Amino acid sequence: MKPVIHIEYCTQCRWQLRAAWMLQELLTSFEAELGGVMLIPGSGGIFRISSGDTLLWDRATEGGFPELKTLKQIVRDLVAPERHLGHSESVAKRRSESGD
Repeated sequence: MKPVIHIEYCTQCRWQLRAAWMLQELLTSFEAELGGVMLIPGSGGIFRISSGDTLLWDRATEGGFPELKTLKQIVRDLVAPERHLGHSESVAKRRSESGD
């Protein structure tokens, strides 16, 4: 069974569009590896991303929203750790190897 990602967002804060954008990006990047991405409306400033019992991101704990690149790396590590994420990951790796 493929993992399902849950994105719980605050409706009072109007974060549905941000959550939907992340849903779209995750499904585009991991269409073969994910069983789905679910949006869950909440309140009280919540923005939490999880899969089953595994918490992947919590805005309250992390102090903000994840950069899309970071979120994709977190999800990749969960569903396809051997997979390379493409150009942006290559640029970051080359910079760290060259000491920039």
